[in-house]
Amino acid sequence: MSTLELVQEALEFEKNHKSFRTRNEKILASRKAKDLVLSLNDVYKSTKDNSLMDLMKRLTLIKRKIEKRLKGRLTA
Repeated sequence: MSTLELVQEALEFEKNHKSFRTRNEKILASRKAKDLVLSLNDVYKSTKDNSLMDLMKRLTLIKRKIEKRLKGRLTA
């Protein structure tokens, strides 16, 4: 997959991340975010492009929010 396609896919994921309703969709979204970040990281290692780093940070933040929802709230 080319860098341009990868970035477009990541931006599309970022735009639609709130559409994951069911638990299964959230699990798949978390995995997709992880795959995107790792793929972008491979490109970043060779280019050192700061915009890629910013995109990876935003995707990681989305991934953390999804995983927090998956774990649920702890009751006392």
